Amino acid sequence: MSFRATILTLYPEMFPGHLGFSLAGKALERGQWSLDAVQIRDFAEDKHRTVDDTPAGGGAGMVLKPDILARAIDQASENDTRPRLLMSPRGKPLTQEKVRELAAGDGVVIVCGRFEGVDQRVIDARNLEEVSVGDYVLSGGEPAALTLLDAVIRILPGVMGNALSGTHESFENGLLEHPQYTRPQVFEGREIPAVLTSGNHAAIEKWRLEEAKKLTAARRPDLLVGKAD
Repeated sequence: MSFRATILTLYPEMFPGHLGFSLAGKALERGQWSLDAVQIRDFAEDKHRTVDDTPAGGGAGMVLKPDILARAIDQASENDTRPRLLMSPRGKPLTQEKVRELAAGDGVVIVCGRFEGVDQRVIDARNLEEVSVGDYVLSGGEPAALTLLDAVIRILPGVMGNALSGTHESFENGLLEHPQYTRPQVFEGREIPAVLTSGNHAAIEKWRLEEAKKLTAARRPDLLVGKAD
């Protein structure tokens, strides 16, 4: 069974976006994953197809209405065991561990928020798991959903041509990736480290691990907390 992604959004035309190209696009053509972008506005019942209202208690902006969003979720995922995610800056940070967990399942249902957010009652009633792609605020959940799907799809079985490609990357072993080099041997006076052209695979792996640890310590020391040397 292929990985199924269902996106609930006010802008279905934003999908598949960049996921229609390169590895993800080819995998989509091969049927290794599928995408269904659902227009939330189709579930509004008034003549203006209104999906939002003013915040209870006052304040700026608008809030997505719970009844309309609940109807959209119910139809999109009836009798469905796929996790239901809400892209939200207040959610748990997306990690490679979470990406692997999602990739091992049948797919996801993703709600893309807009305006000031989503009524808390539908989040609770439909068990939406809030997920964040970073400590910043976007104009909507669509770019975040595309980012999450990009991370998941690339590690689905058979998507990457080289099965080992995903095992030597940042975060896969709790470290940032080591520096990469390729020809020419010398670029503007800078040479490829000699160890990488030595043919000594044990020495190369040792060098890569040491460089990964150095980079991680310098740029993301939080990843090393609790790790033994």
